[in-house]
Amino acid sequence: MEATKLLDAKGLACPMPIVKTRKAMAEIEAGEVLEIHVTDKGAKNDLAAWAKSGGHELLEYTEEDNVLKFWIKKG
Repeated sequence: MEATKLLDAKGLACPMPIVKTRKAMAEIEAGEVLEIHVTDKGAKNDLAAWAKSGGHELLEYTEEDNVLKFWIKKG
């Protein structure tokens, strides 16, 4: 998936992945995609809920080698 910006939040514990995601989302335009890499397992539910509540769209989610990868389209 093509992303406008990549956020590496690996090794960060809640709530830092959300804090960093919010900051990174502010730096891109509506319709652009942010790719986020995290290792905090709680981020799966947190990022999905955050995206929905913020009017963004969670396009895809994968997990490989204990890294969760998210692609969120800015609303």
